[in-house]
Amino acid sequence: MTDFDPGTPPAEALENDHLFAAWTATVAGELLLQVRTSGLEGTELKDAGDLASHELLMSLFAEYKPADAVLSEEEHRGTVGELDRLSTPRVWIIDPVDGTREYSEPPRDDWAVHVALWSEGDLIAGAVAQPGLGRTFHTGMPPVVPARTAPRPRIAVSRTRPPAFVQALAEEIGADLVPMGSAGAKVISVARDVTDAYVHAGGQYEWDSAAPVAVARAAGLFTSRIDGSELVYNQPEVLLPDLIVCRPELAEPILAFIRQHGTS
Repeated sequence: MTDFDPGTPPAEALENDHLFAAWTATVAGELLLQVRTSGLEGTELKDAGDLASHELLMSLFAEYKPADAVLSEEEHRGTVGELDRLSTPRVWIIDPVDGTREYSEPPRDDWAVHVALWSEGDLIAGAVAQPGLGRTFHTGMPPVVPARTAPRPRIAVSRTRPPAFVQALAEEIGADLVPMGSAGAKVISVARDVTDAYVHAGGQYEWDSAAPVAVARAAGLFTSRIDGSELVYNQPEVLLPDLIVCRPELAEPILAFIRQHGTS
């Protein structure tokens, strides 16, 4: 969409990684909403949205953060200015459209834009824009997780391919399953008291979880691999296939179930 003008970042965003992540995710989301009204449908809308958001984000990082590397779902080589991300102190990990299926099904709002910053071993900033909600959740102002309002725990699962073991987990801990799209939307649903946990196994990549995990950690939620080990980013192999994000009090029951029963 050549007529889209993201404007210039607020001055404070140029000095603050949290706010820069939030600004870039937000303007990419605004562009995606514009593309969504273009008359395209289905695969054409998915492809147009992915491309437009990716190109916008890459241009913003090239302009404002030229010394940093970028790992994007849409560009696996993950470089800006021929930099090698594995030897670069700062790497932005982005997903231009997380939940393309939901994005292509207006008026669904369970899709997102992910922007995270990794630096020297860990995630240090992140933003998840949910344009359909008109909100961007970010580490500069972490969401305050409300007290749980549901009588039973709620576990976010994929609309189309929920892992079979999660049904057994739900039965074990007395939980209800809540189907939705987008890994980012699922993680943020825990911070919003829409759900209480997101448990996934079976295939994701670093860009699927980096920004949501950064926001979840900042909000005080528990995050780990399904075996309880740490989530590690900016690796040579970008596959990061499993994830737990939950309220802290649910971490041990979930991990105990997986230790006993596995995920098969």
